[in-house]
Amino acid sequence: MNYAIVDIETTGGHASSHGITEISVFVHDGKRVIKHFETLINPQQLIPKFITSLTGIDNDMVAEAPVFDEIADTLFDILDTNIFIAHNVNFDYSFLKHQFKQSGYDLTAKKLCTVRLGRKVFPGLPSYSLGNLCRSLHIHIENRHRAGGDAKATVKLFEHMLANGARAHIDQMLKRSSSEHWLPMNLDKHMIDQLPANPGVYYFHNSKDKIIYVGKAINIKKRVSSHFTNHDPDRKRQEFIRNICKITYKQCATELEAIVLESTEIKRLWPRYNKSQKQPMTRYALYSFEDNRGYIRLAIDRKKKNIPHVYNFNLLHEGLVLLKKMIEEFGLDARLCYIDKTAFTENEQEALEPPVVYNLKIKRALDALNKNLPTFVLVDEGITGKEKLCLLVERGSFWGMGYLPKSFPIASSAALKNFLDPYADNDYIRNNIYAFAEANPHKRILLQ
Repeated sequence: MNYAIVDIETTGGHASSHGITEISVFVHDGKRVIKHFETLINPQQLIPKFITSLTGIDNDMVAEAPVFDEIADTLFDILDTNIFIAHNVNFDYSFLKHQFKQSGYDLTAKKLCTVRLGRKVFPGLPSYSLGNLCRSLHIHIENRHRAGGDAKATVKLFEHMLANGARAHIDQMLKRSSSEHWLPMNLDKHMIDQLPANPGVYYFHNSKDKIIYVGKAINIKKRVSSHFTNHDPDRKRQEFIRNICKITYKQCATELEAIVLESTEIKRLWPRYNKSQKQPMTRYALYSFEDNRGYIRLAIDRKKKNIPHVYNFNLLHEGLVLLKKMIEEFGLDARLCYIDKTAFTENEQEALEPPVVYNLKIKRALDALNKNLPTFVLVDEGITGKEKLCLLVERGSFWGMGYLPKSFPIASSAALKNFLDPYADNDYIRNNIYAFAEANPHKRILLQ
């Protein structure tokens, strides 16, 4: 099979809303160039001034050029039957695949990236951008930032690689089992290879080692790989993929542990590309206090540090529903619970039950609430056979989790707290824990 060495110029950085302005393809048989195709393309949209200043291609130059649909048939015959080579191949390939799809073709050519190949053949160079790599290897680039000039430089670069033992790497990279053809340009393959096929949380880092995305998985290796195996032309997607330079992970014993850890890490790190679970969270709590007339009153307010509360909520609505239910069930006064904001008339004030009578109703309501707020621990297998994973729910709220020795007795929440790590509770975590507990009652131990 021959190689199609490609370079394109575009109106912007992502295929879904930008067009191709120029393409150059050199077909190479592994020894020499046997065919060359090159043309300007009318992108059917305006070329931004900063693109013109970079490439020299302006709107007048492409006005009479063919649109992509007019060259699609010829170009597809060249590309689909050869190995598609480019410097940062996923960029060029994503544009062409998208354009071909618009014209009714499905490009499925094998891909080879000269950035990734360059790292294997010439390891340790300071940079593998086309300009810097050619400079390091003393390859002259004519007509820089034009498709013909950059494609011709890539041909020279590829031939130089072939002369320095690249064929063994190429054969390995083109195997179906290899991830080289779909991995991001800046991500080393060994980072995928070292990922475990176990539950856990994974982290994508950018070039400055900043974590830009956190995810959870039942199978870390499979889930991470799935991020890179499509050619979504969306701008944010392409930008996201380009910025991934490193992957780290934390292995978990179960999917539930990974769910809890992922949610906690997203709120701790606030990664750029995570969308869900990043809404600012205002927490609320149910408080009880005695007023100057001796009545115990209930109120929902924003949760305050170091002030004891009866129960907490992530949503104000959740708290109001609970409080209204208590008022109805135990005959509480809505005005003494701040549900009804109207003031007492003098007659209504005198008609109130004495504090000693009313407060008994409050006590019964709070006792019933406490009984309905379970304290339990979920016990599951640990990562090793010598430990067990424990997640503690205290009075209806997630308290924390951790690993304990297999023989550790589960007696009380107070004892467990000395060995588990505390975590912040939220609706997402709590809902997943309760769903798991309902589906796996044999793993739940009720505590006093």
